Amino acid sequence: MLFVSLAVALVAISLVAAGTGQLGVAPAEVLGSILHKVGITWFPLPEHPNGDSALWTIRFPRVAMAILVGAALAAAGMVMQAIFGNPLAEPGVVGVSSGAALGASAAIVFGATFLGDWSIAASAFVAGLAATLLVYGVSRANGKTEVVTLVLVGIAVNAFAGAGLALFMFLADTQSREAIVFWQLGSLNGSRWPDVFVVFPVVVVGLIVAFALSRRYDLLSLGEKPARHLGVNVELLRIVSIVVVALLVAAAVAFCGIIAFVGLVIPHLMRMIIGPKHLPLLIASTLGGSVLLVAADLVARTAVPMADLPIGMLTSLIGGPFFFWLLRRTRKKAGGWG
Repeated sequence: MLFVSLAVALVAISLVAAGTGQLGVAPAEVLGSILHKVGITWFPLPEHPNGDSALWTIRFPRVAMAILVGAALAAAGMVMQAIFGNPLAEPGVVGVSSGAALGASAAIVFGATFLGDWSIAASAFVAGLAATLLVYGVSRANGKTEVVTLVLVGIAVNAFAGAGLALFMFLADTQSREAIVFWQLGSLNGSRWPDVFVVFPVVVVGLIVAFALSRRYDLLSLGEKPARHLGVNVELLRIVSIVVVALLVAAAVAFCGIIAFVGLVIPHLMRMIIGPKHLPLLIASTLGGSVLLVAADLVARTAVPMADLPIGMLTSLIGGPFFFWLLRRTRKKAGGWG
């Protein structure tokens, strides 16, 4: 029932989001525009002469990007919580977001043009992966990786990246500084089909690997020693999982900037609803992340007339108090943290 509800909600909010804007298109006409592409004429085309063009050029790429990024961030958050055995873990722990921000800022300040319009996104992607690999490489000792050491190294890398980001903002001119700040706040504005086609295969591969590992996450939740006795290579599982998280988050933030709390709140909420088994939890988190980000982007586009709010700021404003409520509810239900 949860999967069906989330899927129906995703379809409904996507149709509404695609039709909402300065040029309004009814949900039936949005659906008609999609179905006409595959030869089904059950629903009408948009009445406005520019309606169909606006949908396929501007609205649909943005909605598709929101679906992909929401799914990627929520799935990455669930994987992090699985390998750390902590429902409060989130992708920022391994430095991918801060590394991506540092790479994007460097590209903005130095005016990188090696890949044209995709230079900033490529720099963010590469820097996010590099930061993650650095965290993991430094935290390894004697062929093993301790979770506590990895978290501490992640904090150090995040602090270094924050200092580097501050330096770039100090060196930047006014225009570059505004671009850095806006990128950090996150936005889906300007998403186009070429961007979607770059993000799509990375997210799909990451999700396929995460789904394939879901059974091992169930065994890992029993503890490291029991998981090893049951045939799980814990170290290899952590390596693959961290690479998957880095790919998902780097692909998400490369084109859209930093979008907070999706990878933290959605898996935690879904675990409260359906329990800790990781395969259904991953499906629910993927759908829930997409629903949340499409809805948040719709609010970002419509809350203030003639303005586009940064979606990362919006998810933080909503996610912070909501997660605080979740923590208090969990603590009260458990009778304390001890």
